Amino acid sequence: MLDEAKPGFAVVDLKLGIGSGLVCVQRLHDFDPAMKIVVLTGYASINTAVEAIKLGACHYLAKPSNTDDIEAAFARAETGNVEAQITARTTSIKTLEWERINETLAETGFNISETARRLGLHRRTLARKLAKRQIS
Repeated sequence: MLDEAKPGFAVVDLKLGIGSGLVCVQRLHDFDPAMKIVVLTGYASINTAVEAIKLGACHYLAKPSNTDDIEAAFARAETGNVEAQITARTTSIKTLEWERINETLAETGFNISETARRLGLHRRTLARKLAKRQIS
């Protein structure tokens, strides 16, 4: 499909079915390093944002985002914003837990069983935590 269409832009959701959109970002970037890729997610974390950028995304947007946000992200793809606001963020224990889970998921290639083992959780407990926590 990529050979026929040759897209210059892509919007990739971080959660694709049971897999990770990071794999899609990597494949798209490998296919065409000049392609501008924006990752859109309802499961935002620092770890996945960093990984998305490393894998070739030009921006990472947390949901809810609209078409104006996405178009603006593509427009800003080439430059950074030195005027970006630095805001104080209180970090709850639940947010830290969520970020640690996502970090471990990325380390294990999004293998739920291995992630649960490394975190000392039962696999079903981890699955429940992932299903219930949606950051927007």
